[in-house]
Amino acid sequence: MTSDDFLADCRARLAFDLLAPTWNGVVLWALRHGPYRPGDLRERIGGISPKVLTETLRRLQHHGLIERHAYREAPPRVEYHLTSLGRSLLVPLEAIGTWASTHGDEVMDALDRREPGEPHTAP
Repeated sequence: MTSDDFLADCRARLAFDLLAPTWNGVVLWALRHGPYRPGDLRERIGGISPKVLTETLRRLQHHGLIERHAYREAPPRVEYHLTSLGRSLLVPLEAIGTWASTHGDEVMDALDRREPGEPHTAP
């Protein structure tokens, strides 16, 4: 790598920006065995509001990582599934998950050692 590898318009930066929003990687991982309806995704993930899930699904769809399929039924039914591009992120996401399993306690210990009064930032 060179000093130019992380310029604003570089490909590596694009990949990091795709995973930067908190829920992007979680939703992609949850969809690995999809397709799923939004309510089923919320249940699988836990802790995500309907609004945030909708925003995340739209963002991932905009980036070409998932597709939305609306069925012509009464009542209407919508499902989301990974595209081949989204599926290609599963290996890196699994690697990040493995790293987190291995080093999560160390990160939590570092957070616990912060100075009194030092603001807590989300990991």
